[in-house]
Amino acid sequence: MRLVILDQFSDPGGAQLALLDLLPEIRARGWQALVGLPGDGPIFGRVRELGFETERIGCGPFRPGRKSIGDAARFLWQMPRLARQIRGMIRRADVALAYVNGPRLMPAVPGGLPVVFHAHSYIAPGPVREWVGRALARTQAWVIANCEFVAGPWRRFVPGERIAVIYNGVQGPPGNGARMPGTVPRIACIGRIAPEKGQLEFLRAARIVHHALPEARFEMIGAPLFGGAGAEGYAREVKAAAEGLPVEFPAWVADVRAAFARIDLLLVPSAPHEATTRVILESYAAGVPVIAFRSGGIPEVIEDGVTGSLAGSAEEMAARAIDLLLSPERYAAVSRAARECWRRRFSLDRYRREVADWLERSGKGTA
Repeated sequence: MRLVILDQFSDPGGAQLALLDLLPEIRARGWQALVGLPGDGPIFGRVRELGFETERIGCGPFRPGRKSIGDAARFLWQMPRLARQIRGMIRRADVALAYVNGPRLMPAVPGGLPVVFHAHSYIAPGPVREWVGRALARTQAWVIANCEFVAGPWRRFVPGERIAVIYNGVQGPPGNGARMPGTVPRIACIGRIAPEKGQLEFLRAARIVHHALPEARFEMIGAPLFGGAGAEGYAREVKAAAEGLPVEFPAWVADVRAAFARIDLLLVPSAPHEATTRVILESYAAGVPVIAFRSGGIPEVIEDGVTGSLAGSAEEMAARAIDLLLSPERYAAVSRAARECWRRRFSLDRYRREVADWLERSGKGTA
């Protein structure tokens, strides 16, 4: 099968990492793909290293999350040219299926061939949801959503039999044993530095934990990706708010498993529109307990009190963190349950197989 694969970013966000995870399975099945990406981010090199042809497409730059009026105007201005470019890619590569790894590109995708839209994030009510939804209906697209919360908006536009909920999968480290907290507990927040990821809420929780456990140390691992003065401004605000706390700010890490090897607890204070967030699954694979806000699709992947904990505020998050770090037996039980949950539900092999099977069925019109 020949595919054209389209992504709206070339910087390494969660959706782009999920695409990189999928490409080896596409290659293993003997399929060929032309991958279209905007900008000049590092995903270009990663895709080429995996043996796929790339082409730069005219999309963006846009901010992640809710769009400004300027983003909307740029989006509308770019659509005709982008649609022509995508049609040209489809003709030249003689593809049998278009795989669209982001909502902004859907309105530019032509009909006439099977289309699969992979939804990684929740799209709030408004013009973008309507534009994308109408494009899904027009192209009679199939949809992959990474959780039920993300799938919900598209059920108005796409018949239920054309929507698959496929949770992300991640690679795990070797070993099966449960983790135990260190004598100097290290607590981390990992991800793109942006308001929706909740770094300021993490710092609120960290202050409470530090008061109760002065020996605790904290890490905020990530970077303000996708550019823009707003992202850099928020990063400066976060660093200012961390003053007086024992917080380290490691740069973005290519191998997140190395980060999990040194931390004891992950806090995920995401905004209400969060999907499932890949970092929770990575924490499971490493056997590192997770405490997360009850946001968006997160309750779909955390069994409260078993594989992790759900909190409604920074204060509750801090209280649960203190209790867990002071209870080694319960910590070990959560670590063991999280690791088993990863093996059962969130392995990388399972993710690759399910997504590729859906692409194959969609390409045949039998999904």
